[in-house]
Amino acid sequence: MGTRLWKRREFLAGTIVPLVGTAMGASPYRPIGVSALKGASQSVGIPTHEFAGDIDERLDFPKSWELHVMHMRGYGAPALTAEQIREQLERPIGTRPLQELADGKKTAVITFDDLTRATPSYQVTPWVIDQLKAAGIADDNILFLGSYATHRPMTAEEVQKKIGRDIARRYAWVNHHLFANVEEVGTTSFGNVVKLNQTFLAADLKICISGIKVHNDAGYGGGAKAVLPGVAWLETVEYNHNVVLRSTKTAGPVRVFQNEMRKDMIEGARMARVDFTIQIMYDQKLRAIHVFSGDIVEAHHAAVRVAARTYCTPTFQDADIVVTNGYPQNAQAYHSQRWIQRSVREGGTGVLIIQHPLGLDPVHYLNTRTTGRNGSSYYQLAERRRNAPLPKNSSLIVYSQYMDRQQMNTFPRATAFAHKWEDVIRLLQERHKGNPRVAVYPYGGMQHQEIELDG
Repeated sequence: MGTRLWKRREFLAGTIVPLVGTAMGASPYRPIGVSALKGASQSVGIPTHEFAGDIDERLDFPKSWELHVMHMRGYGAPALTAEQIREQLERPIGTRPLQELADGKKTAVITFDDLTRATPSYQVTPWVIDQLKAAGIADDNILFLGSYATHRPMTAEEVQKKIGRDIARRYAWVNHHLFANVEEVGTTSFGNVVKLNQTFLAADLKICISGIKVHNDAGYGGGAKAVLPGVAWLETVEYNHNVVLRSTKTAGPVRVFQNEMRKDMIEGARMARVDFTIQIMYDQKLRAIHVFSGDIVEAHHAAVRVAARTYCTPTFQDADIVVTNGYPQNAQAYHSQRWIQRSVREGGTGVLIIQHPLGLDPVHYLNTRTTGRNGSSYYQLAERRRNAPLPKNSSLIVYSQYMDRQQMNTFPRATAFAHKWEDVIRLLQERHKGNPRVAVYPYGGMQHQEIELDG
């Protein structure tokens, strides 16, 4: 497992953005530079600000600390060229090529996820458009549909970042509506009444674009998740995420083939009669490294078999300090936070980095719904979160330039917050004397532990 420590002179030579835990992009309230940490001779470069500048930042550490950078197994895999992406997309799994499927069709809908998912959809949308146009589908009959499930609607700027500026300007796009505009298509064997977006169902040709990243309940993102929950009714999503999930022991990270929560999603997607799917695997810089196309289940299964060998990361045991970066899913940084529980020793300290202007995206209609949670009010839910214990009697520091009070209230009361990296180091030095062992997960939101697939 390679460990790369950046020396100070390398930064001065322009190897990486010469900043210490500070964003470079100019905007209100965002510092553009700070001095190097006094006495530091080792640093770690981390990616931050997904879809908001995609900035590399530098974290300096005292020279006497024992530093371990935990990279995923697939770190350093070459990014695909546009030609390589096209070649891989033209080898569909479990179905005919897209242009053949589109032949004779009049209307097409293409789903894509939102900014809480790091999928670089813009890398494949030009190919999709070329295939549809070659089949004779008119531009006015091609529609992009945001499949963000119970998240908030996307803005025009966000859609441009996901599917490409030129495509977003030339082709129509709409947001999914999880409260209305749905049609019932059946009931799964798990008892879930499936209601899906009417616009999606009405298209002659249905295409879904997804990204492959670990999901702590559904195994991985992508595949059938583009439909359920992607374009599903709120009640359908809640049944899958709460009723089915609570009744099964088969769910969990990297669990796909025997996962009953995932099977409920697959049944819903089959009812929608999805014609074609694209699954994108990407690296720590959000560049496509593998793409799979074809059937929404078979192509996804092929993708996760590769993902399980790519994103897996050794777990550093009994670290005094664990630093984990919420990138590339800062909006739901609790995914990355789990690395602290896995790696920290009893009484150690975890540092969670959330470097993104949105911080923890506050809009999630399922997570903030109180009617299904014994009628709890915001105040009751916030109090439970603030009183929650930290694992292994550890301490937690959240480093972010963007935290506000509402977001702070989602963490236990004992959490410390720092807006500057030097303040993080100061707190750590107060708690850990001598030469602590430090484990750094530089893109923890996409890394997962070494787990065997369930099929």
